Amino acid sequence: MRPRPPINGRGIFSGTGIIITGLTVTLLAMIFPIWSYADRSGTGLDTLNAETVPTGYGPLSALDRDFITKVRLAGLWELPAGQQAQQKGTTPAVRTAGQHLIEGHTFLDERVRDVAAKLSLALPNEPTEQQQEWLATLSSAQGVEYDRQFANILRLAHGKVFSVVAQVRAGTRNSLVRKLADDANTTVLDHITVLEATGYVDFDSLARDMVADSTPPLTPPPGPPGPTADPAPAVPMTPPPTPSYTLPPAATGRPPEDPGPAV
Repeated sequence: MRPRPPINGRGIFSGTGIIITGLTVTLLAMIFPIWSYADRSGTGLDTLNAETVPTGYGPLSALDRDFITKVRLAGLWELPAGQQAQQKGTTPAVRTAGQHLIEGHTFLDERVRDVAAKLSLALPNEPTEQQQEWLATLSSAQGVEYDRQFANILRLAHGKVFSVVAQVRAGTRNSLVRKLADDANTTVLDHITVLEATGYVDFDSLARDMVADSTPPLTPPPGPPGPTADPAPAVPMTPPPTPSYTLPPAATGRPPEDPGPAV
C-alpha cells in the first residue's frame, strides 16, 4: 500500500481559503441585486420626487402643474368656441352646448387663476397651436357641417382630458389641485353630456381617434413656482360665474341631413 502524503497546515488553510472565497462570492452575488435595485435611479418614484416642490397646500408635482396649465388652456379656446356655437349652431341642442361651454369654462378659468396665484404659477394667455387649428376649422364651417364639427371636435377634446383629470385627482397630494380636479371633473362630464345630446357625435370615429391618439396634446412643461403676473381672464366673461348645468333634452332620431343647394 502506497503511504499517504503527510497533511500539513498549508494544505488545510489553502482548502479553507477556497471554501471561504466561494461562499463570499456567492453571498455578494445574492446581495448585489437587492442593493442595486434599492439604489437605482430613474424609477417613477425618483422622477416624482425630483419634479415635486413643497407648497403650503401640500407637495406640487409636475403632473399637477401640467394639469393646471391644461385647465387654463381649455378655457382659452372653449370659451370662444362656446360663444361661436350660440351664434352659428343650427339647433337648440348645439346652442345649449355652447352655453354650457361658456358657463363651465368661465367658472373654471376663475378657479384656475386663483389656484395659480396661490401657488405662484405662471399661466398661458393663448391657446396651443392645435387648439387654434380647431377654432379655425369651426370658423370655416357653416350650417349642419358646423354642428357636426363642433360636436365631434369638442367631444374628442373633452374625452382626452377626462382621463387626465382622473389621474390627477387620484394621485395629487396638493389640496388646491384636488379641489380644482373635482371642479374640472364635474364640468368636463357635463360638457361631454351636452355635446352627446346634440345627436351629432360620431362614436365610431371618436373611438378610433381615442385609440390612435390616447394622450392629450403636449403642452410646454410648466416651471416651478416663482414670481408671476396675474394672467388676463379668458373671454368671454359675461355669463354668471356659477354654472347652472341644465341639460337639454336627449336628441331623438338622427340629425337632419344637409339638403344641399336648391336646384
